[in-house]
Amino acid sequence: MEHLHPGDPQRIGPYRLLSRLGAGGMGQVYLARSDRGRTVTVKLVHRELARREEFRTRFRQEVSAARRVGGEWTAPVLDADTEADTPWLATGYVAGPSLRQIVARDFGPLPTRSVRILAAGLAHALRDIHSAGLIHRDLKPSNVLLTIDGPRVIDFGIARALEDTGSGSGAGSGAGALGLTRTGELVGSPGFMAPEQIRGEPVTPACDVFCLGAVLMYAATGALPFGDPETAGGLAPLLLRITGAEPNLAAVPAELRTLVAGCLRKQPADRPTPAELLALVGAGDTVADGRALEPWLPGALVAQLGRHAVQLLDREDAGPDRPRADPPTLPAPTGHAPAPVPAPVPAYPSYGPAPSYGPAPAPTVVPPGPVFSYAPAPVAPAPPHPRPRTASTVFLVAVATVVAIAAGGTVYAVMSADGDPVAGGPATRTSAGTTPTATAPGTAPNSPAGAASGSGGSGSTASSSGGSTPGTTAPSVPGTGGIPAGYLGTWTATSGTQTWRLTLTQGAVGEPVMRLEVRSAALECGWSATLQSAGPPVELSPSSVSYGPTASCNPGQWSRLTLQGDGSLVRELVGGQNPPLTYRR
Repeated sequence: MEHLHPGDPQRIGPYRLLSRLGAGGMGQVYLARSDRGRTVTVKLVHRELARREEFRTRFRQEVSAARRVGGEWTAPVLDADTEADTPWLATGYVAGPSLRQIVARDFGPLPTRSVRILAAGLAHALRDIHSAGLIHRDLKPSNVLLTIDGPRVIDFGIARALEDTGSGSGAGSGAGALGLTRTGELVGSPGFMAPEQIRGEPVTPACDVFCLGAVLMYAATGALPFGDPETAGGLAPLLLRITGAEPNLAAVPAELRTLVAGCLRKQPADRPTPAELLALVGAGDTVADGRALEPWLPGALVAQLGRHAVQLLDREDAGPDRPRADPPTLPAPTGHAPAPVPAPVPAYPSYGPAPSYGPAPAPTVVPPGPVFSYAPAPVAPAPPHPRPRTASTVFLVAVATVVAIAAGGTVYAVMSADGDPVAGGPATRTSAGTTPTATAPGTAPNSPAGAASGSGGSGSTASSSGGSTPGTTAPSVPGTGGIPAGYLGTWTATSGTQTWRLTLTQGAVGEPVMRLEVRSAALECGWSATLQSAGPPVELSPSSVSYGPTASCNPGQWSRLTLQGDGSLVRELVGGQNPPLTYRR
C-alpha cells in the first residue's frame, strides 16, 4: 500500500479513502471504507477517458452488467457513479494476494491439487461472468486473487469499455470490436491472450477459456505456454507463436496436461466451456457456494495471509481517528443508494503496483501532476491511548495471529471449516516471504513478460494489487532551494539488454525536472517526473509516460535520488521490492 498523495481526494462518493493500491488501465485504485465500515476498492477513472462519450456509454453498460455477476467467485460490484465528472466504481475488497505475486515472489508454483481447485473456482467465475453477458478479455494471474476460501476474479468487464473506447467503435460495435487502441496496440496482456484477440477477430467467451489455460499453466509451473517476449525474441515472435504454434506443455504435470491443452486449442469452438471444465476437474467434489470444501492452499501460504492481516489492521483501524478535514469531494453517486454493507473484514492488498506480465488492459497515460488539486491528506497526531478495537477486529487479530504462528494445515482446516519485462524462474519455497533478486529495472521479479514502468530500476510488486509496503515513509516536505549541481546532467545504467538514460535539469518544486528513457531491441519508453523536494536527497513525483506504447510503458511511483561517494547516482522507486538501479555519467 501507498500513502495518499497530496493531490488525492479524501472522499469519493460515500467512501473515505485510506490509501493508494495502485493504478491500472482505467485509472487510480484506492483502498477505502464506507461510512458503515465496509472496506472496499474504489477505482477512479482517468479524466482523459471520462471526457470520451464512447467510453462513458460503454462503461455505463459494463457496470450495469457487472452488477448482475454473483459475488461468490468474483469481487462484487457494490457501487458506482457513471455520471459524475470523474466516474468511479467501488468493488468488494478481496482478502488475498494475486496469483502473480504468490507464484513469482512469495511461494512459487502451486501443488497440482491446488491448481485443480483453482481451475474449478475460475471456471465458476467465468460461467457467472458469461451468464451476465460479459467477457473478461484480460484474465491473467494479476487479476486472480487467492483467499482461504478459494480464488476470486477481479476487473471483469472493464477491458471491453477500454477496448471499444480505444478502437473508436462506439457503444454499438458489438462483439466484433477489434481488440485495438486508437494507436493500434492490442488490448490485453501478451502471453495471456487468445489467438482471436491478437488477430482482431470477434471475441467470444471462448477467449476467456484460452486465457484460463495460460493462467493454469503459470500457476502450476511459473512459465507460459508460448514463452515470453524478453527471452524469446520479443513481442512479435510471441504473438506469432500464440496464433500459429503449439504450446509447450512439457513442464505441466501430467495430471493437468489434458486440462491445459484443451483450453489452449487454437479454434474457439474446440475449447471446453466453463461448464465442461467444471465436470472435467470434478468441481462438485472440491468447491461449492463460493468456497473450497477442504483446505486448498499450502499451510505456508495460509500463515502468510494471517501475517499480512495483522500488518493491515493498524492501517484499517487508523482511519476514524484522523481529524476530519473538509476538502472538496467527489459527489455521491447518482440514481441509486449505496449498497448495504456488513461488518468490516481484514483485507490483503488486492492491487499492487507490480506491472502485469504484458501490456496493461488499456493505455495508462497519466498527465504530469496530480489528478486532483485537493488539500493534502490529513495526518493524525499520536493518540494518548490505544483506541479500543471493535469486537470483529479483536476476533480478526486473534484469528490472524493464530494462523501466523501455526503455519500449518491443521489451523487451516479449522479456519476453512468455519462459515495484485523479464523472464525468470519462480521464487523458491525455502522462505515464503523472501523476495527474489531483481533481474531488470521496472519489472516485477520473475514476471514472464514485459511491461516496463518508469522506475528506472526499483520495480514494484503487485495487481493486482498495494503500493509501498506498510510503513513506507512518505515523501518529505518539498525543499525550497534548487537541485544540487552534482545531480544535474545525464546519467546512464545498463540492466540486461536494456539501457536506461536519466536526465536531470534544474527546476522548482512542481516543475518537470526528470526525463527517463529505456531502450532495448524490443522496447522503447520514455517518462517524465516533476520535482517534489530538492533535497538532498532529491525526491521526484510519480512518473508519467512521455512516449512509447502505453500498453507496455507504465507510470512509476514517486522516487528518491541519492548521490554516492564514488560519484554514482542511485534511484530508488520508493515502496518497490527490486533493488535500486545505479546510474553513472
